[in-house]
Amino acid sequence: MSTATTASAEQPTATPTDRTIADARARIDALDDRIIGLIQERMAVSTVVQQTRIAAGGRRVHLSREMEILGRYREALGKPGTALAMTLLELCRGRI
Repeated sequence: MSTATTASAEQPTATPTDRTIADARARIDALDDRIIGLIQERMAVSTVVQQTRIAAGGRRVHLSREMEILGRYREALGKPGTALAMTLLELCRGRI
């Protein structure tokens, strides 16, 4: 028997743990794809809000609204939620 045949014959089959981890990782990847899509949608909607506000003579950024968003994320996710919200706000409106 060749070395390649011996090596492939000796590889263990996937264990239930391996399958569970692979399935969970596939689910995480699918969730990440959905999250990215939602973020892209949020960015597009935010652009509409900013353009409409500017066209009406207003400012691009509404700070009290951003504070509401920060608070919502902090309440739902704790301190890391604030960082996540800041990242989303930066993606959606750019740095101020």
